[in-house]
Amino acid sequence: MTTPDFVVAIPARYAASRLPGKPLRLIGGEPMVLHVARRALAAGAREAWVATDDARIAEALDGCGVQVAMTSPGHASGTDRLAECARIAGWADDTIVVNLQGDEPFAPADGIACVARTVAESGAGIATLAAPIGDVETLLDPNAVKVVRAENGDALYFSRAPVPWPRDAFALDRTAMPEGQWLRHIGIYGYRASALRAFAALPQGVLERVEALEQLRALEAGWRIAVALTPSPFPPGVDTPEDLARAERIWMDMQGQE
Repeated sequence: MTTPDFVVAIPARYAASRLPGKPLRLIGGEPMVLHVARRALAAGAREAWVATDDARIAEALDGCGVQVAMTSPGHASGTDRLAECARIAGWADDTIVVNLQGDEPFAPADGIACVARTVAESGAGIATLAAPIGDVETLLDPNAVKVVRAENGDALYFSRAPVPWPRDAFALDRTAMPEGQWLRHIGIYGYRASALRAFAALPQGVLERVEALEQLRALEAGWRIAVALTPSPFPPGVDTPEDLARAERIWMDMQGQE
């Protein structure tokens, strides 16, 4: 499969309530944001940008081959930060931009490329990934976002609830995984640069406020979001000190395999 020309943009805000200074926390002796930037380059991106609000993050990336956009500290979301990055970078409207979260130090390269390919092949302004859910605990977990797809692969809805609701199976037992396929949303997005800028300008919708899911803003506005199945698992991101310790163990295991 041919991967189209694409860029990767990584929002990296210094402040984080559960893990202050998260982009600069060390994994294997190097800042986490540097690991993320390397994943972007390994995926074949034409260029990788980090959109940040803090000079310390920019300094940590000096000389690594990644470009830095110094953005406003007042952005409400990473998407807003990336829209400013798109303006600073001067990307043409049809540029495919992959939004890779700054707390994904082990994002698989083929998954990043898959998002870019899905934007190009679907014709949608936005694309994202999903993975099958294999256990009932994840299905019921409100922190695991579920997505329902149409036959053409477009998203019908995203929810923190178990959707679709397995009525008959759950009427009998809610401790066992029901038959069928449920999908967990993976929080990586691809955009055409024009769609990224337009999305950031959309007003927040009712559904987004109710579920606290930004992508519902696009669906409520009638936009298409193409959803592909990820070719490789995405390890959990880093949000807490416990996550950081787990990431360090993963990194050490990876070094032992080389």
